[in-house]
Amino acid sequence: MAVDKSDRARALRLTPVSRETEERLSLLVAELERWQAAKNLVSSSTLGEVWTRHIADSLQIFNLASEARRWLDLGSGGGFPGLVIGVCLAEKGVGHIDLIESNARKCAFLRHAARVTGAPVTVHAARIEDVVAGFIGKIDVVTARALAPLPLLLSWCNELLRTGALGLFPKGQHLEQELTEASKYWKIQASTISSVTDEAARILMVRAAEKRADS
Repeated sequence: MAVDKSDRARALRLTPVSRETEERLSLLVAELERWQAAKNLVSSSTLGEVWTRHIADSLQIFNLASEARRWLDLGSGGGFPGLVIGVCLAEKGVGHIDLIESNARKCAFLRHAARVTGAPVTVHAARIEDVVAGFIGKIDVVTARALAPLPLLLSWCNELLRTGALGLFPKGQHLEQELTEASKYWKIQASTISSVTDEAARILMVRAAEKRADS
């Protein structure tokens, strides 16, 4: 499915960027299109609206903590939001994002796209649980998009949150159910922000998560 040019305009109205960043994002989209057939980086049904469904959806995450310099993206997949955040950091000239992805084929794309766009990105070909401890106390923001239910995300991220990181987790229409389930095991300090790209979605901002003693 080809990218819809009108979708690009809509996405940039929702999440405006500079001309420099738009050009970098265009390079990212072009490479995604080129690699998609072989690597299946994103759902093919979303490719026609890649600018809204993936680019703008990622840009709004960056905009919630745009002054942060050290980012970590879990389960980066096709690069959203990780590569988009990296592109935004490239324009600022400061900052860095680490991407954790266990799929070697996707890691190859992530590294290639980072080189093409000039994004300050390091890709870790590893399972999250094997490497996440190495980032404790070293990051400002941790992100994860369409990766795992909230209880599992918190089990991976609680030490990152305890040492000062902010968690930014885009969630869909089942967020309340996930919060209810997570609250059985965790005491959570969090708030939600409505998504600009999907009226049924929200971004969960988690500032702390403490394991319940009785769980």
